[in-house]
Amino acid sequence: MSSKKNNITAFFKALPKNIFSGFVVSLIALPLGLGLAMASDAPPIAGIIAAIVGGVVVSIFGGSHVTIAGPGNGLVGVLLVAITTLGIESAYAAIICSGVLIMLLGFFRMGKLADFFPSSAIQGMLAAIGLIILGKQFHIMFAHKIKREGTLDYLFEIPFTINDALHYDKKGLIYAAIAGVLSFVIMLFYSKIRNKYLQLIPAPMWIVILSIAFSYYFEFIVHEVNPIDKEYMISGIPSIQQIIADMHLPNFSSVGTFSFWGSVFAITLIASIESLLSIKAVDKLDPEKRRSNVNRDLKALGLATIGSGFLGGLNVVTVIARSSVNVNNNASNRSSNFFHATFLVLFIVLFSTQLTRIPLPALMAILVYTGYKLASPDVIKKISHIGKEQLIIFFVTLLVTLKIGLISGILAGVLTTLIIHVIINKTFSLFVRNVLKPNVLMFQEAGHEDFYVSVKHFCSFLNYHRLKDKLDAVPEDHDVIVDFSLCGFVDHTVMENMHNYQELFKKRGGHFDVIGLDMHDTDSKHPFALRRLLPVPKIIKKNLTRRQTSIEELAEDYGLTYKPKKQKDVEHLYNFHFFNTKNINHIYNNLMYNNDTITLFDIEFSEGEFIAKEVVRSTMLYIKLKFDAPEFTLDREGFLEKVYAFAGFKDIPIQNHSDFSDRFYLLGDNEKEITEFFNDDVTHFFESNPYYHVECNGKALLVFGKERLASVKEIKALFDFGKRLRQVISS
Repeated sequence: MSSKKNNITAFFKALPKNIFSGFVVSLIALPLGLGLAMASDAPPIAGIIAAIVGGVVVSIFGGSHVTIAGPGNGLVGVLLVAITTLGIESAYAAIICSGVLIMLLGFFRMGKLADFFPSSAIQGMLAAIGLIILGKQFHIMFAHKIKREGTLDYLFEIPFTINDALHYDKKGLIYAAIAGVLSFVIMLFYSKIRNKYLQLIPAPMWIVILSIAFSYYFEFIVHEVNPIDKEYMISGIPSIQQIIADMHLPNFSSVGTFSFWGSVFAITLIASIESLLSIKAVDKLDPEKRRSNVNRDLKALGLATIGSGFLGGLNVVTVIARSSVNVNNNASNRSSNFFHATFLVLFIVLFSTQLTRIPLPALMAILVYTGYKLASPDVIKKISHIGKEQLIIFFVTLLVTLKIGLISGILAGVLTTLIIHVIINKTFSLFVRNVLKPNVLMFQEAGHEDFYVSVKHFCSFLNYHRLKDKLDAVPEDHDVIVDFSLCGFVDHTVMENMHNYQELFKKRGGHFDVIGLDMHDTDSKHPFALRRLLPVPKIIKKNLTRRQTSIEELAEDYGLTYKPKKQKDVEHLYNFHFFNTKNINHIYNNLMYNNDTITLFDIEFSEGEFIAKEVVRSTMLYIKLKFDAPEFTLDREGFLEKVYAFAGFKDIPIQNHSDFSDRFYLLGDNEKEITEFFNDDVTHFFESNPYYHVECNGKALLVFGKERLASVKEIKALFDFGKRLRQVISS
């Protein structure tokens, strides 16, 4: 009861900042809603209706915390096609049907849908959407309305539009083009003005304010009509009464046609992907480090889309730009989404006539800037750094989307990714044999709260959802180790998501480590590059993995010598009892200290032969001793060790150290020398430190934790343990 009371108190305490944040977001949502609707050939008010309905419904029923809902940039292309081919009433019916499908995605827990699309294909799709927006609206920004067949034709016409604008002889068109260009300049450079007071008002709202001020200047100061051509002014902003009177009822007469359902599925696909990606991105921005209930949000977005369609509005999606502004203005819960909708209602009720003073080119400049950001050359540059194959996926998706359509584009991207993966691995069977197999094992190691995740076979966008399901179940303030050493292939989508998890856990006080990729090859230095396990493993110095880079930095900090390349010279390990029945392949990632008296390394060895053969990779510590010591093996005592006692393996007791004898299992042939070796200092050292497997062959010690590769954090702990152990033994 007290917890509920505290939540209510916290809600009201945070109310003022959520109201303010909702107001700031509404300043962006107003011009964007108008612009997105007009770019889709819908009535201008349709975008505002979507923002209002989305803000109210999602704030009440949603599962996210600081996201904003409204009309989305990505839907402009598909809505434009739907309205052009079906008509506005049938398009509203398609919007309602897409809302039903989005709700069903939520009920069937399909929030993982976005995980099945390769990252580069999604980037290509978003870039294509950006070019669709930019291509059509660029001409209106220059006061030059044209009709062309496809997006590519609109893009090819851009130089001619600029040339025509330079030779306008009509005053109204010149002023309209100037309004568009100046608005674009404001969008381009506003973020570089770092004034906290000036930036309380977002760039799109400055465009609205300056446009209305310009209109009033001519009306009251110069006493002339607005010089901008009337054809390029916003018209048709109805009052609330007119909205209700003129409401377009959806027309379901086209429900049996292929074009209708093609539009429905296209709208659903883009709306769900845009929303899921935005929710995922906003969760990373949330200062309180909360995780959204994605499926609940899909239900709310679907319900809001149904309501918006019936009221004459566009699809409702989660929008990243407005959500980012919401977070930056210290919003703390969903009430800011509600207040953003409330302020939009007030704007329409009180200022609907003022909105007709805004030039159309000024609004289109906002969308041109949005399109440019989605298809920026920087996006291509980043993808090319990841790998040439990602660039192929990106451009195939981009070109097919522009030439044919969004659904065809994303399917082409998925197919291209599969083909490239098969070519890179030179095998189709890797994917066919293993795609349906469970390939992720997660457990908490005994005596630890940390999680260890082992991934086998391959991990790509096809089966990444299995790994994601496991990782999402782990609290972000814990430690997680993801081991890909048994995984033959890891693609770019997975690598990018692993980076995102690392950032997330770091922000929330946990630790996320990716291991087992040191023996995988890559053609790029980029940390997101796909990686494949080579038949004959090699380490390429210029392409160190993230873990190897961290080890290299650790070596510099600790004054160690680091050699990442594999070494076959492992004779010094043969005399240890642990390797009596094992075949050592090689060691790599060597860290050497104090003239090689202490060496830490990753090792690959195998157990068994033929079909029973298992390859194991682990991290171990080798310590040279200054003197001869008795041969022994020291382990933590557990159930298995108690069973060994019945088989004749006697645990050597240490006198006056009953706690040590109860907790540790000590084996060796020469009991007298072993008990002399384990003096008070050595015994106390083991009693007061973490458990490790420690083995002595008479000349050196072998120390390791688990039979797996260690994370960088564990490497530091292991090295520190060995260094102090050698000091205790030497003294």
